[in-house]
Amino acid sequence: MNQQVLGHAFLKGMYDDAYFPDHVVDRGRAVLLGLCERIEAEQPPDLAALYALTEVATQEFNALEAEFEAVGSEIETVAREVIAEDFCFVAAAYGFAEADVEELIAARDW
Repeated sequence: MNQQVLGHAFLKGMYDDAYFPDHVVDRGRAVLLGLCERIEAEQPPDLAALYALTEVATQEFNALEAEFEAVGSEIETVAREVIAEDFCFVAAAYGFAEADVEELIAARDW
């Protein structure tokens, strides 16, 4: 895996906030690491291909909402900002620094 990615503390802002239980945040971290693995395996040639991969990760994060709610938490504004920052980090780490954050975290039907 990309050395920059291996050294990155994913979702740090969520881990640092007791409102977000670590065991659920761990699932979000796994989503981001899975995204990195898919990027490395598929090597998207352009932003459209990258956005297709990040949409899957966004949907995986959205699916975690129920788990957060079950423990009295939620993916709210602070969490969304932390998640978006890490999506941007991943995009830049794989050569897509020009990626649009809104496109990276968009959930759309293709």
